[in-house]
Amino acid sequence: MDKRFTEISRRTLLAGSATLVAAPMVFGSRRAAANSDSVTMCNYGGSYQEATVKAVYDPFTKETGIKVNIIPFPGLDKVKAMQVTGNVDIDVWLGGGQDTAAGSKGGFWEKLDPALFDVQDMVIKPKSDYVTFETFLLGLAWDPAKYGQGKHPATFAEFFDVKKFPGRRMLRKAPVSSLEIALLGDGVAPKDIYPLDLNRAFRVFDRIKSNTVWAHTNPQTISLLQTGEVDFGISYAGRVKSTTEPGAGVPLAFSFEQNIINDDCLAIVKGAPNKENAIKLIAYYLQPEVQARLYNLVAVTPGSKKAAAMLSPEMRKWQPDPNNANNRFVDNDYWAENYNAVSRRFQEWLMT
Repeated sequence: MDKRFTEISRRTLLAGSATLVAAPMVFGSRRAAANSDSVTMCNYGGSYQEATVKAVYDPFTKETGIKVNIIPFPGLDKVKAMQVTGNVDIDVWLGGGQDTAAGSKGGFWEKLDPALFDVQDMVIKPKSDYVTFETFLLGLAWDPAKYGQGKHPATFAEFFDVKKFPGRRMLRKAPVSSLEIALLGDGVAPKDIYPLDLNRAFRVFDRIKSNTVWAHTNPQTISLLQTGEVDFGISYAGRVKSTTEPGAGVPLAFSFEQNIINDDCLAIVKGAPNKENAIKLIAYYLQPEVQARLYNLVAVTPGSKKAAAMLSPEMRKWQPDPNNANNRFVDNDYWAENYNAVSRRFQEWLMT
């Protein structure tokens, strides 16, 4: 389980996934308050982390007296090292679905009690050792001042149609989602995407290779469009929304006609020193009211169906249609099994 999905980021999409019931056994008393008055979890940093502190961590501490210590996202290598050495210093893992599924395969997470979950309020059902708490999407972005109605691609098939929509393209320099986008763009039905037809996907890439810029980081997916270095690109809905706010530079537009959906998950690291506090934090994290607070600050889709209904009208504009048959969820289990081999081939193709 060497290098995993370090390029995978986060945020934005679909209504529904993972919510925990705030049962009395979790919140009713501090009697069973675990090993200490603190809990340690990782986060992504930046404005996303700031919103999480405001909407989740600070209110949690005020309600329970348990302080939340935040560390930078560690990656699976560090988690694996902690398991090997027995020196575990993270209680709650927050990470992308592909990473989390790989960690589950490696036996890195504690089992979760299914009685904690309100399954009826979940679109993505919990696994035995982790739970999805938010979803986020990738899709087409462009500068609407340059490309008005009918002048820009809106689906992945149109993205790869350089004759109908000439211009420079931009994709993330990462195999996850990019390969799915290529296959959808070549006419593969969303239900037939997995297992990935790699030969077909790379033939699609070949068609636009000379006309494509590969973004190394997620912020680059925005900056390349805002500076006009590319005409049409793939980015995150949440990042595109941020360009529409005051002082964010050139405002971009985003297509909800077809999207790739990713998820973020929570798990308790096996051997966590503050396991009981970790359970309390995950339960709190996934309460509908708490999620509504968070996702009214960041353009990401809450896991809870009830929370999705509590979003402001402005944030609802950035939610996809959950009934859109053109969309495709990334298969975390496929990538947990195949990431290393597919990534090697992807890197080799980029160098040719």
